[in-house]
Amino acid sequence: MSTRIAIVCPATAAANNGNWRTARRWQRLLQGLASVRIVPQWPDAQAGQDQVLLALHARKSAPSVAAWHARHGTHGLGLALTGTDIYPDIRRDALAMASLDMASALVVLQAQALLALPEAHRDKARVILQSCGARQTLVKTTQHLRVLMVGHLRDEKNPAMLWRAVRAMAPDAGVLVDHIGDALDPALAREAQATARDCPHYRWLQGLSHRATLQRIQRAHLLVHTSRSEGGAIVITEAIRSGTPVLATRIAGNVGLLDADYGGLVEPDDSAALASRLLQCRREQQAGQSGLLQQWREQCRQRSALFEPATEQAALLQWISAVRA
Repeated sequence: MSTRIAIVCPATAAANNGNWRTARRWQRLLQGLASVRIVPQWPDAQAGQDQVLLALHARKSAPSVAAWHARHGTHGLGLALTGTDIYPDIRRDALAMASLDMASALVVLQAQALLALPEAHRDKARVILQSCGARQTLVKTTQHLRVLMVGHLRDEKNPAMLWRAVRAMAPDAGVLVDHIGDALDPALAREAQATARDCPHYRWLQGLSHRATLQRIQRAHLLVHTSRSEGGAIVITEAIRSGTPVLATRIAGNVGLLDADYGGLVEPDDSAALASRLLQCRREQQAGQSGLLQQWREQCRQRSALFEPATEQAALLQWISAVRA
């Protein structure tokens, strides 16, 4: 009989955010190896047969973590720490900190997050990098530099940094920016609309399906990721596995995926540096030079094997074994 696992995810399929996609990917990776269901909270009607609880988000899943602990203790209880957990809930939110205490084993989604954990919990933590199947690298147009940003409109993603960079570039500079993401903040939605109205080289595409988003990542010359805070963004993995280089902010969540010596990093909120790098890429493209894009693409290629689905699957199975021990 296969292990019965409940994954507690505070997000829904309709939200299509990082937590939901992580839960759904883990369910697929464990298919045939365990019986896995995703629930918004635990216990539910099927809770009596569960052997393992894997909870995403220490604060938002805290009631489910506490309910499992009251019934089973630490045995079978795993906790995965996501963006706002690490930066900064686990050091200031009582519910999040209690979840850390109750879990048998912890998971973070990139190596830098281990350093953010309270020292008392680091021994029971492990890194599981989010995976993505390899996708074909498509031939890119030379008529312009196609830039893509993927992220819902909320403060942590810092879309305003992108909008300032867009406004700093002339419409005829040859840099075209597409932005995918739902309007989670009405004020940011108005700013996206204003930028699109004033800047013909910027388009806000709002929310798209995962499949359509992946296709646009494949077609882009460059993925831009301007976050102020990240637990470990799956879109960076998807870009790397598509052969599309990344230009990202130098924050722990991005450095943990791309490495500290990755060339395509700019300081958070430095929109001038972002615009400068984009314009340099376009000039090199026009001149037929490999330049920054080729450098970043090669660095991403060297890290691509870290994000193989089989690697994530094996790490998940090891984590499940640890929480059941």
